[in-house]
Amino acid sequence: MSLSNFDGTVASDFMKRVFIPDDRKDTLINYSANEFLPLRNAIVEYIKAVYPLDYENFAESDLAMMLVEVIAYMGAVLSLKADLLANESFIGTARSRKNVQKLLELIGVSLRGPLAAAANARYTIKTALTSGQNNISISPAKRVVSVKSPQDGGLVSYTLYKVSSGRVQLANTDSSITLDKAESNLELGQTWDNLALLEGSLVVDRGTFTNFDSVQSVTLTQSPIIEGSVDVYINAPDVPNASGAYTQEESIYYASGPTAKIFQVNLDDSYGGTVVFGDNVAGISPPVNSTYEITYRVGGGTRGNVPNSYINAQTDCFIDGSVGNTEQGALENTSLATGGSDAETIAHAKKWAPLFFKAQDRLVTLEDYVAKASKFLSSYGTTGKVTAAVRRAYSSANVIDVYVLERASNLQLQQATTGFKMELLENLNTRKMLTDEIVVVDGVVRTLDLVMTISVDHELLPREEEIKAGTRDAVLTYFNDTRFDFGDPFIISDFTRVVFTEVPKVRYATVDNISQDIPVEFNEIIQLNNLVINVKGV
Repeated sequence: MSLSNFDGTVASDFMKRVFIPDDRKDTLINYSANEFLPLRNAIVEYIKAVYPLDYENFAESDLAMMLVEVIAYMGAVLSLKADLLANESFIGTARSRKNVQKLLELIGVSLRGPLAAAANARYTIKTALTSGQNNISISPAKRVVSVKSPQDGGLVSYTLYKVSSGRVQLANTDSSITLDKAESNLELGQTWDNLALLEGSLVVDRGTFTNFDSVQSVTLTQSPIIEGSVDVYINAPDVPNASGAYTQEESIYYASGPTAKIFQVNLDDSYGGTVVFGDNVAGISPPVNSTYEITYRVGGGTRGNVPNSYINAQTDCFIDGSVGNTEQGALENTSLATGGSDAETIAHAKKWAPLFFKAQDRLVTLEDYVAKASKFLSSYGTTGKVTAAVRRAYSSANVIDVYVLERASNLQLQQATTGFKMELLENLNTRKMLTDEIVVVDGVVRTLDLVMTISVDHELLPREEEIKAGTRDAVLTYFNDTRFDFGDPFIISDFTRVVFTEVPKVRYATVDNISQDIPVEFNEIIQLNNLVINVKGV
């Protein structure tokens, strides 16, 4: 080519055809991207690498970029769902209450529903029974009284029960209460103290078993069902050994044999329930044409915890069971109503359910004792906080000391009643090793008065009361008995870190009346008594 023919144009060869073999394209995929922006950027980088000559316009307004972002959106949604499915498949990572409940059902453990407050009660009739009168009876409708809750001002109901040997009596054939003259104070036939008021409205479901299912079940009609309140009475004239009161168990598979009169209650998300009976292998299956009467209470929660003598109501009774011989009576609570608490939290269930399952309904290790006792529910519907220890003496190596405190509310523990300890001991004795000796001992509550100062920005001082309320909630949560256990010390640095971590408006916090950490013994538990919160601007 001669220079005279050059027109000044230089051809460039930088636009080369790029070809990526199909078997190499997967090496350009970013598998770590699982959120919207990383997915969007990864798709853009993939297009630039694989199709450099086909598409170059990565402006936000381009139609292709809209499609890229739609794909990234769907990828992020699917990735999130995959993560959620993976997390919710394991008890350690599950967050949904429903999923935790389903996982626990696989191992025969149920989430506990709301618990009811309980109080001792006294019933007094206007005119004492005469020499020819033997008892009074209180019908199911007259066993329920209602008052205003001091917590929220709404109505809260209580149901009257008879107590025998420190234990609430099970259901009878007509769900009424009969109080004999000999049971009255000084046997005068006018005042009875062998009673208890348990929070919740009484419900009675009656029916007949008409199907031939191997496992009979009854769906209860109302909710939320209070934990431990379900009583079952079966009348089976053709099969006498199937008649009588049945006892609730955590699982029907805990039955001692085919003649055990037991049932279990399966709760749903709204704490409605189904009563499930045995199959004549593990527990009795009520026969066809037998009738049932199931009594239970609905309600529960902290709103039922009321002061002494708060409940004063008039309710009628029948003399010697005669409807035509009615007498008016006064009902009152003679002690604090305590023990009412909300349904079991997911955190509590995750902590104790695996240990409860591990024990397999028998007590071998100290861990088994603690797990079993922590799931125990008394006839009053109350639970406890428990630890256990082996006595350190050669002659007492098989003596297990079980230290217990009874729950008064979500935040308070109290000394366990004699009845609670007796029932707990009886329950543990049925599962212990033959050579073990169990002693139920009172735990010790170490009350703590706390004065603290929280520092906030000056411009937030007008919101002082709001910040103090949030700090109080964080402190109460910190001292919740599901978080504080026997033997746990009070560590100031941990406490203050939790406060300014969980209350974002707090810069930092100090404890003013305590200069050093507080250690406790293995049978002691720290409980918050009084709390004073001061606020200063920084």
